[in-house]
Amino acid sequence: MISLALAGKPNAGKSTFFSAATQTEVDIGNYPFTTIDANKGITHTRTTCPCQTRDIVCRNCQDGIRYVPVKLLDVAGLVPGAHEGRGLGNQFLDALTDADAVLTVVDAAGNTNAEGEPVETGEGDPFEEVDFVQSELQQWLTGIIQENWQKVVRKSRSPSFDIDTALSELMTGFGATESEIKGSLRAMSYPDNPQEWSQANFKTLAIEVRKRSKPTVVVANKADVADPATLRQLNGMHTPLIPATASGEQALRNAAGQELVSYHSGDSTFQIKGDISTHQRSGLEKIKELMNEYGGTGVQSAINTAVYDVLDQITVYPVENETQWTDTSGETLPDAVLLTSGATPRDLAFAIHTDIGEGYLHAIDARTNRRIGEDTTLSEGDVIKIVSTA
Repeated sequence: MISLALAGKPNAGKSTFFSAATQTEVDIGNYPFTTIDANKGITHTRTTCPCQTRDIVCRNCQDGIRYVPVKLLDVAGLVPGAHEGRGLGNQFLDALTDADAVLTVVDAAGNTNAEGEPVETGEGDPFEEVDFVQSELQQWLTGIIQENWQKVVRKSRSPSFDIDTALSELMTGFGATESEIKGSLRAMSYPDNPQEWSQANFKTLAIEVRKRSKPTVVVANKADVADPATLRQLNGMHTPLIPATASGEQALRNAAGQELVSYHSGDSTFQIKGDISTHQRSGLEKIKELMNEYGGTGVQSAINTAVYDVLDQITVYPVENETQWTDTSGETLPDAVLLTSGATPRDLAFAIHTDIGEGYLHAIDARTNRRIGEDTTLSEGDVIKIVSTA
């Protein structure tokens, strides 16, 4: 399952984002380090269910909206010097190693200083936060490479030495794959002899590996109280950057749960349908103003951007019955699988189960009821039957 991590300084709104995205109760407070131990939960990407193209009954979507589960991790806040162990730095950085992508939550309203302590709105500097997490990660990784470099030097004396393999073994704990290591090395110039590597080489490698193994989406949180000019400037500093109100998303999900509003996470607006007080109506109208400006609360958009754009995933639906689009129990479109763009039917088979992948025979495109080749490139929304000996 895809794993996303929420990162940023203390009190930027990570835990509110986590609670809104997972509907999980967590400690939320207006002071640094409310979160000490990482919160782990399940959130969802949003896409269009294939059932909308056929006259079939599907119980696995909401009004044609398909939500696909991904892991979400909310870690302790990051303070300057975290890569040296300051604050909860080591605990924070260790927690990020398994993340496929990072959502950097920025206090766009400037309600907190660099340490996460409350200040008057606008006194904090959100511009310093945009690249803050990336910088700390890169400095931390540079230190890991430098501290363990002699292992690479010793291995280089072997006739069978391969730097890709050596670096992959070195950075296994960071969650970098061998293909990401190879891509990083191709993007930089470096001495063939590991003994000749300099501090600058270590730093460049750390930057390149971080970009590939921990890509980032910046979430400009508290957009409902931030200066619009600040949001425009932030947008010019990083791509992608998503203006968001995590508290607004939380309020809407709570209201929807009480049937006070009609709202699905990721909608661009909502409709009030229950009896609410004047105070509640005023609060909801403020949220709606922001949604009209940015196309939603930003929470679902940030998750979708990370999964579908940054990680380049597609959603594919495996079925047993290619005619009815059901499993063996008659359930319509029971599963949705996230695969990297360019994936093939055989990749889908292995994603379902190793045994099914190893016993793969062929696949059928359920939209056309035609057999497709094992090297066929799958697309978003494909419905596929895998035929396997397993």
